[in-house]
Amino acid sequence: MNIKNRFFKRGIIALVIGIALNILGYVMKSHEMEFYGWTMIVGTILFGIGFLLIFYSIVRKVEHQGIVEERADDAEKLSKHKLEVE
Repeated sequence: MNIKNRFFKRGIIALVIGIALNILGYVMKSHEMEFYGWTMIVGTILFGIGFLLIFYSIVRKVEHQGIVEERADDAEKLSKHKLEVE
């Protein structure tokens, strides 16, 4: 899997690690081990960071597409204006 967007890639990694840590925390809790809460806290934080990074990468992509379309429209208007002047 070749993901080019660094925010999306980091988001997926953080999301997966966060889910794994939460599952580990539940397993530790069921076996009555200590410090399961810290594992779950770190897992939840990583899950949230991963979700935000994925969301941010999607927003960046949409914004980039809007900028490209706007520049294409500006170039088209400029070429029409040049034709009218000549």
